[in-house]
Amino acid sequence: MGLQDRMREVESRIGEACRRSGRAREDVNVVAVTKYVSAETAVLAVTQGIRHIGENRWPDSEEKWRQLQGQAVFHFIGSLQTRKVKDVVGRFDYIHSLDRLSLAEEIQKRAAALGIVVPCFVQVNVSGEASKHGMQPEELPGFAAALRPLDRIKPIGLMTMAPLESGPEETRPVFRGLRKLRDELNAREAFGEPITELSMGMSGDFEVAIEEGATWVRLGSVLVGRESAG
Repeated sequence: MGLQDRMREVESRIGEACRRSGRAREDVNVVAVTKYVSAETAVLAVTQGIRHIGENRWPDSEEKWRQLQGQAVFHFIGSLQTRKVKDVVGRFDYIHSLDRLSLAEEIQKRAAALGIVVPCFVQVNVSGEASKHGMQPEELPGFAAALRPLDRIKPIGLMTMAPLESGPEETRPVFRGLRKLRDELNAREAFGEPITELSMGMSGDFEVAIEEGATWVRLGSVLVGRESAG
């Protein structure tokens, strides 16, 4: 199946998931995860209408960023080491993996030096898996309070990853849990301003994520394919 066929198939599946859950299609954004494809394929995807590109390491994404700068919106979706912040802030438009105060402080420092504000998702380990990155749900209110003085970070939502080995339906409680966390935090005005976004759902479970309220889904193999085993 070629890129255009995959794009049409994904669009159809998103539309059906929106209809099943009574949501508007325009409320769901797609990030094309291009970490396993070449810069050539990433450029082709953008020329075919894909706008949002997701990568999880700067060295792997550098060539794509140079070719697509100004043509695509770049999302950093991998775990971010504090010492790598200098490579990411100023190049990536969104960070999906803010999960500790030391990282927030480094993002703040770098963004202040560049004179920019960075939209960030707070990563939450809803499933409780030891192998997953992200904050524990009970840590969120305190973390939200700690972020308030950091004026170069704009918290816009929450992100989570469901267990990879689970079937789509088994991931539903994880996605539902993230939505409930967002709503609870907003009810408490934890971040000062409401957070609206939910980054959740990947190639194997994005339809369930949409049914549970995802506003951003991160799609790799099902959308742009896979060319390397990295």
